[in-house]
Amino acid sequence: MRIVLVKLPACQHAQGGNTIPATRRDLLLALAALLAGAARAADGVIKIGVLNDQTGIYAGFGGAGSVVAARMAVEDMGGTALGKPIDVVFGDHQNKADIGGAIVRRWFDVDHVDMIVDLSNSAVALAVEAVAKERKRIAIAGAVGTPDFTGKDCTPTEASWLHDSYALSTSLARAEVAKGLDTWFFITVDYSFGHSLEADARRAIEAAGGKVVGGVRHPLSTADFSSYLVQARASGAKVVALANAGGDMTTATKQASEFGLAAGGQTLVSFLVFITDLHSLGLQAAQGLTFVTGFDWNRDEASRQWSKRFFARHTTMPTANHAAVYSATRHYLRAVAAAGTDAAPAVMEKMRELPVDDFFAPGARLRIDGRLVHDLYLAQAKKPEESTGPWDYVKIIGTIPGDLAFRSLADGGCPLAQK
Repeated sequence: MRIVLVKLPACQHAQGGNTIPATRRDLLLALAALLAGAARAADGVIKIGVLNDQTGIYAGFGGAGSVVAARMAVEDMGGTALGKPIDVVFGDHQNKADIGGAIVRRWFDVDHVDMIVDLSNSAVALAVEAVAKERKRIAIAGAVGTPDFTGKDCTPTEASWLHDSYALSTSLARAEVAKGLDTWFFITVDYSFGHSLEADARRAIEAAGGKVVGGVRHPLSTADFSSYLVQARASGAKVVALANAGGDMTTATKQASEFGLAAGGQTLVSFLVFITDLHSLGLQAAQGLTFVTGFDWNRDEASRQWSKRFFARHTTMPTANHAAVYSATRHYLRAVAAAGTDAAPAVMEKMRELPVDDFFAPGARLRIDGRLVHDLYLAQAKKPEESTGPWDYVKIIGTIPGDLAFRSLADGGCPLAQK
């Protein structure tokens, strides 16, 4: 705690040079102004913490690129807010909830971080969300899958900017079953993110008249998917669905190509694909892979312009997560300016009030449960001959309106929605 000593007005000047004692109201107004100033500039800086996987299997779609994106947002907002400099720090949660929780406690209690962004792991995100609620700070998720983040575990100071497992899996399952691909086999990463993906997809498949004929679960960061792929091929399912992400997804996709799943008549889908995954895979292995995404760098001119700026700094095209981190950071700073304070409740109120409407999420809105409602896109990896060059990997084959893609507020289970 910092103690500030101030001199309150003891008198006021009256006409003729005489003085009169300050009234009780004058003193209260002066004290209120002091406290308002202290609230606006308690530690002399607005600090944003980018917390994600910096070195592991999720580093490609988040990692250092998210730090670049956050710093771009700060620069585009002029580098200051409320007359204070804006600082960006980052940490590696190593995909472990206890490590992530320990980092943010130190950030909040010692380093005076005001907002956490990215997270990129469901278990970590839930842990951070709880700490942020205790400390009355803001936590904004990017590539976080669990819908509990804005559902039953929602808090007044969180937001989810990119996607969740419900939106990814339900949208994809509906589209594929409608094409007659009605029998499914799951290869699922064994933690909350994968479980949520599979559970939501199962419900959508069955509601659309399809059937799940089997599935297996694998540990995070698996190197050998051969036994899982053998079971998938033996199931005879029309669709083999990868309910995982990052290095797990790319490894499984490469090995599925080597096993000849497509040649055997099975369709491979993934519930979470980033442009960096396709770059790692190459279109020879990735071609035809169908997925849902919140952003593609080549979608329109506004996306291309920002993405080329990002590429100049990071030498890869941005993932949907990188774009979401930029958008969330910029919107947060706009809200700080509009609120006239960095106090979390006032800032969150402005974040919900102000339109987002940027290159990442045109026409988007932030709900009371923290869900940013924006359009998603049904996409497919191009064939090698369809690509015009490096990073031209994705074709958009459909738009899914946000109100259809995301779970409704009534169905989400967020206690804030009941108030």
